[in-house]
Amino acid sequence: MNKSVAGAVLALSAAWLAWPAHAALKEGDIAPDFRLQASQAGKPFHYALKDALRKGPVVVYFYPSAFTNGCNVQAHLFAQNVEKFAAAGASIVGVSLDSIARLNDFSADPQFCAGKIPVASDADGKVARAFDLPVTEVPAGRKDTRGIEIDHARTERTTFVVTPDGRVAATVGGVSPDQNVRKALEIVQQLAATKGRKS
Repeated sequence: MNKSVAGAVLALSAAWLAWPAHAALKEGDIAPDFRLQASQAGKPFHYALKDALRKGPVVVYFYPSAFTNGCNVQAHLFAQNVEKFAAAGASIVGVSLDSIARLNDFSADPQFCAGKIPVASDADGKVARAFDLPVTEVPAGRKDTRGIEIDHARTERTTFVVTPDGRVAATVGGVSPDQNVRKALEIVQQLAATKGRKS
């Protein structure tokens, strides 16, 4: 294999590792509007993406399941950094196939969402599929970190930064939960800086 071919293979491999293996919506695509039952601080309400976008960019983060290791870390970090996202003019919503009952517990748990970020129940996976994310069944008997059986399907951990015009500014997938949050924050801060230069 010559050097140029080897270099191309390495570049493709790096790109493959940096992005999800599926064909998620990408930069410039129109994000599907959605309205879902959500929970914040243990209180259910109806979340509408269209309404949130009126106030600024929205970080829509899909995650496999509440009360699982990576998702616990990701929710904790989003909650911990919610003020930094707000300072960049952005809001956050988590979306999973968990039931609203599970999300009421998750959203209020001080170790995870801590009442700071809403999490929405896409119980049938319709919204995940609209964002071109795969939905797969969880193996029978799989339990969460509380020892409770996970009774719903899952989607891949993928975050979309959606701008007020309803378009995807960036898609973050195929990285660890902490890198996912860090990258999403960098993107919204860059959007805010760009907007500041234009005004």
